[in-house]
Amino acid sequence: MRKLFASIGVVCLLAAGLAFAQDPREGVDYTVLNPPQPTERGKIEVTEFFSYMCPHCAHFEPVLAPWAKKLPKDVSFQRIPVVYRPQWEAPARLYYTLEALNEVDRLHGAVFNAIHVEGGNLTTDAGVAEWTAKKGLDPRKFSDVYNSFTLQSKLQRARQATAAYHIDSVPSIVVAGKYKAPTETFTGTHEDLLKIVDALIAKARREKR
Repeated sequence: MRKLFASIGVVCLLAAGLAFAQDPREGVDYTVLNPPQPTERGKIEVTEFFSYMCPHCAHFEPVLAPWAKKLPKDVSFQRIPVVYRPQWEAPARLYYTLEALNEVDRLHGAVFNAIHVEGGNLTTDAGVAEWTAKKGLDPRKFSDVYNSFTLQSKLQRARQATAAYHIDSVPSIVVAGKYKAPTETFTGTHEDLLKIVDALIAKARREKR
């Protein structure tokens, strides 16, 4: 009898999961940004707001990274570093510098590890420069990008996006510039959160037709 009830329970959970994937619930599984933000034309844009200083972002990254690499061709993925306090600016500049040097794939996870596992201090320009040199990046090339006007402009746009998207905690994920997945109120696993994001992507895709 117990096996029968267990089997029925599994079937019910699977059915509920299928229904959820097709119909995320506003106010429960996501909130709608007002106003919506412009996104890349022709693509369903998924944006992660994060900080290297955030331990929750560090725990999320090993699940998020492989998921992002498997997204369909009609979906684009981007990260935006947030700067809630002065100590978060150097890590944000570090991210954009790694992005400009095509080093995100190699070193993104390593930055989290350096801060949250090894206890490294990457909250200063000097600390960032020392760490990246140890990782084999050319110090002069890194410095040129890190201190460039282009990077400063990206940092300013990141601040503007953080405000426009009403990001008050990280990590936060927004789909199609308007659907914000739950963050601080969410009690499920990282995998559960990405199922919600998948459902929001499907919702955005249906709305484009």
